[in-house]
Amino acid sequence: MKKQIYQTITGTILLFFLLGVSFAQTVTLTFTGRHAANQYVQLERVVITNLTKGWCETLVWPDTVLTMQDGTGISDAEKMYTSSLQLSQNNPNPFNGTTNVNLTVVDAGAVTLEIADVNGRIVETWCTASLQMGINQFRISLSAASTYVLTARQNGKTSSIKMVCNGAGNGNRIEYAGIVETWCTSSLRLKSTTTNPFTLGDQMEYVGYATINGVEVESQHVMQAQNASQTFVLLFAASVGGGQPCPDMPTVTDIDGNVYNTVQIGNQCWMKENLRTTRYDDNTFILTGDTYSNTDPYRYAPNNDESNVATYGYLYNWLAVVHGICPNGWHVPSDAEWSQLTNYVSGQSEYVCGTENYIAKALSATLGWYEDEYSDENECAVANNQSANNVTGFSVLPAGYYGGSGCHDFGGCAYFWSATVYAYDEYFAYARSLCSSLGGVYRNDNDCGLGFSVRCVRD
Repeated sequence: MKKQIYQTITGTILLFFLLGVSFAQTVTLTFTGRHAANQYVQLERVVITNLTKGWCETLVWPDTVLTMQDGTGISDAEKMYTSSLQLSQNNPNPFNGTTNVNLTVVDAGAVTLEIADVNGRIVETWCTASLQMGINQFRISLSAASTYVLTARQNGKTSSIKMVCNGAGNGNRIEYAGIVETWCTSSLRLKSTTTNPFTLGDQMEYVGYATINGVEVESQHVMQAQNASQTFVLLFAASVGGGQPCPDMPTVTDIDGNVYNTVQIGNQCWMKENLRTTRYDDNTFILTGDTYSNTDPYRYAPNNDESNVATYGYLYNWLAVVHGICPNGWHVPSDAEWSQLTNYVSGQSEYVCGTENYIAKALSATLGWYEDEYSDENECAVANNQSANNVTGFSVLPAGYYGGSGCHDFGGCAYFWSATVYAYDEYFAYARSLCSSLGGVYRNDNDCGLGFSVRCVRD
């Protein structure tokens, strides 16, 4: 006998759980969309990501159902899961000192890259224990003009290419530039069954997309361990109330091809998502950092996890921020432009909590904020009653920050750089912060070596 249970997850996403016994170990996912006012929304597509196994599927309307087969006890041959490792030819080739190369990885995990000269001597090595599935890009620098062989190794598999360096670079280096492409299949199918591997308890993520008032919008994200068949009602909270896209530019695309929704607040047009580019607008790569620096530009994954980038964007130190990081026609906001935003929101009574000019809730997303005893005691705290957040549509997420000892405050605070240097110290710059247990947006001067989130505003 099956029992249907109705739940509200953090006040923003409605889920119907269908719990029952399945002797075949089959899990069926069914999706529909709703406005916050409980009006039906047609889902144009749903992206389903298995965070544990590292794959994703895209269901395209009218497909709204995906069936997954639990792989426990199934042999490797029955899983229909192939393995591959492939280096693409570097570009440019020949090159003068530096070049880029893509590595396609089907099995996420440990990978080693080696560069050998014509005599077989290893001149540089790079390795990681957890390279993400998909197409990953690397930047190669070589100090001497010669012919080299680049080899990728993973679990007994190898892939090699020949590279010709015509000019000297600045030392021998292999630098990870980031993920270029993750894979989601998007064929049109009804009541589909995925051949991707699945085990009961895998951590999953579900996101819906729909066109509302002529603009494609994204539903709230659902992330959870999946142990049974379930029907999801994906809520499009940003489609009602505040948060309208900029009238003549509902989206903007960066040089990596990332598409960002926009939001009009007062006379300003903002990105409503954190920047996640790996390159400047002139095509120069922003190196991934593993150390604090106020002399070299770096980007960092929030909470030291690349899987967070798609939702939270990258954290950048200030030197990276001021080198043309925003798309053409957009820029990092000055300190005065941040003040223009907060002053406008403070002047609208519907955006202010209580009588203390608290506006953080109006700017913060409705999910993801860490609740504690301090936020519970303050009705204007961002984490208190998160479903009441984000009436402006600005959708701030708590990506935390990168400091000298690593990442901090993930889930608790958001920090945003301005383009303005602090008046009394050239190694400090102005920023804005919001935290889960507080109700205000705060102006700070911070060390330029810290890694903060970036929002771009239209020129």
